[in-house]
Amino acid sequence: MPLPATPITWSGCLTGQRSPFPCSPVPTGGGQGLHSRGNFEGYVRAASPRKWLEVHGLEHWTEFYTPYGVTLQKRFFDYFLKGVESGWPDQPSVLLQVRTVDGFVERREKEWPLARTQWTRFYLDPANRHLTRDPVVTEGCVEYEPIGEGVTFITEQFETETEITGPAAAKMFVASSTTDADLFLVMRLFDPDGGEVLFTGATDLFIPLTQSWLRASHRKLDPELSTEYCPYHTHDELQPLTPGEVYGLDVEVWPTSIVIPPGYRLGLTIRGSDYENAGDGEKRMFLGKEIKGSGPFWHDEPRDRPLEIFGERVSVHAGGTKNSYLLLPVVPEQA
Repeated sequence: MPLPATPITWSGCLTGQRSPFPCSPVPTGGGQGLHSRGNFEGYVRAASPRKWLEVHGLEHWTEFYTPYGVTLQKRFFDYFLKGVESGWPDQPSVLLQVRTVDGFVERREKEWPLARTQWTRFYLDPANRHLTRDPVVTEGCVEYEPIGEGVTFITEQFETETEITGPAAAKMFVASSTTDADLFLVMRLFDPDGGEVLFTGATDLFIPLTQSWLRASHRKLDPELSTEYCPYHTHDELQPLTPGEVYGLDVEVWPTSIVIPPGYRLGLTIRGSDYENAGDGEKRMFLGKEIKGSGPFWHDEPRDRPLEIFGERVSVHAGGTKNSYLLLPVVPEQA
C-alpha cells in the first residue's frame, strides 16, 4: 500500500484504574492533573483526518509499555511506515474505557467529543445548594473561605442510569473581596447514603471524578478556539478584579467518564485550594510528597498564592440574570 499523504496521530489518555484496595467506596479513577488534557487536545486539534484516540482504563505505563501497548504501536507503524497489512484499518477511530462504579466497559466510537452528546446544563441553586436542570429564577449568592472546603452543590438522586462521558465546562459568576481569586472546581459522585465515591488514580488512591482550575485574572477567552463545552483562555494578559464586583468566568472542566447508577448524586464543589479527602485515614506519600486527593500536583507556592490576595472571601452568584451552571456531556445509548 502507498504511504499516507497526510500525518497520522495516535493518542492515549487516562481515565483510571480499578483499585485493589478494599476501602470504601468502590474505586476506579484516573491520572488527572497532568497528562490527560494534553492527550485529548492532541487528538482534537490534530489537523489530519487520519487519527486515533484510545482512552485507557489503567495507568499510562501499563497500557503504553506492556506488550499490549507495544503491539498496538507496532501495528500502527507497520501499516503506515512499512506497508504491512497489520489489521490497522479495523482499528476504531476512538476506543473508550467507559467508567462505571465497578470498573470499565470498552466501547468503540467514531469521534471525540461524541457526536450524539446531549450537552446538559445543571444550574446552581444558592438557596438550597442544589444542582438542577431547570434555570433558577431567584438570584442569590453563597460566600466561602478560599482556604477551606469551599461550597458544594449537589443534584437530586438520579432516577435512571445516566452516562457522562466527555469534556465539561462551567459558567461561574463570582465576586472576590480582593483583586483576584483562584477557582478550584471539583466534580464528585455520591452514593445513595451520601458517601463520596472515590476513585484510584495513577498517583493517588483516592480522587474525585475530575477537577478544573482557573485564576480569575486569567479569564480572557480565545474566541476562535473556545466552544461552549471547552473554553480556551489566552493567558496573555492579567485582568484584575474590582473587589466586590461580580464577574462571569468560563471554566474548562477536564474530560471524564462515569455511568451514574440510579440513586446516586452528582456534586460540584467550588473552593479556593486543592481538593482533599481523608481516604482511608492513613498518611499517603508519592515521590516524597504527601497526597490527599489531588496527587502530587499541589498549588501551594506562597509566592504565587499570597494569602492577602487568594485567602480572602469569595462569593458565588447564581439564579436570575447570573445563572451559574455546570455543562455536562450526557451520552445516550448508541442507536
